[in-house]
Amino acid sequence: MLLKGKTALITGGSSGIGLTTAKLFKENGARLAITGTDAEKLERARAELGGDTVAIRANVASVA
Repeated sequence: MLLKGKTALITGGSSGIGLTTAKLFKENGARLAITGTDAEKLERARAELGGDTVAIRANVASVA
């Protein structure tokens, strides 16, 4: 497990490339925190990735 003991923050982790990236990191042993703007998608992704995944509703493109 290449990333065992590491924690990754994946922005846009609730769908698309971000979710695929999160899955790959998880498969390689990383603990995950994912962000997204859609609460429902974010919760589905968190459940799919596993109970220890932290889901944060946020828009990292917004300064305010």
